[in-house]
Amino acid sequence: MRKRVIALMVLAAGGAVFAVFYFQMLEPYQVARFTAFVDPSVDPRGVGYNSTQSMIAIGSGQLLGKGLLGGGQTTGRFVPEQHTDFIFTVAGEEFGFLGSVTVVLLLGVVLLRGLKIARQCEDRFGTLVAGTIVCWFAFQAFINVGMTIGIMPITGLPLPFVSYGGTATFANLIAVGLLQAIKVRRQSFE
Repeated sequence: MRKRVIALMVLAAGGAVFAVFYFQMLEPYQVARFTAFVDPSVDPRGVGYNSTQSMIAIGSGQLLGKGLLGGGQTTGRFVPEQHTDFIFTVAGEEFGFLGSVTVVLLLGVVLLRGLKIARQCEDRFGTLVAGTIVCWFAFQAFINVGMTIGIMPITGLPLPFVSYGGTATFANLIAVGLLQAIKVRRQSFE
């Protein structure tokens, strides 16, 4: 892309962020979430509770974890929504750092296979669809893992193929079906 276009996009994004804060377009609970993201210790029993408990759980897993159903934070229900939004916390506490890395590597395999499909496709539309699906999966995975380890704000995005959820799983499987269809028909129809 041209540098001018990139500069305009950055300016537009900066202007949008400025407008949101200047015109106070955020609800109070949204402001509280950003505050908890910046410093979870501000309200550890309120808005910062989820973030604090997830970091405690992941940290307590150490290298090898506490074993299946052995995590005190997850079995004691201190981590909320651990079957959906905070599923990576369960992996971190029960299977440790090695288990967490395994989950990330398995998601990486899916992403790399999707990129390979996008690269091998001769049709531009198929390449764009496959690339978009890969970006979608990568974005969800980054946000979910990031929010459980404290580098991203709590949003509620599921971890693809790991989190429980009917609609999210259904959408992810449709996307994988699209990838497979693109792989089968990778030649152009001209």
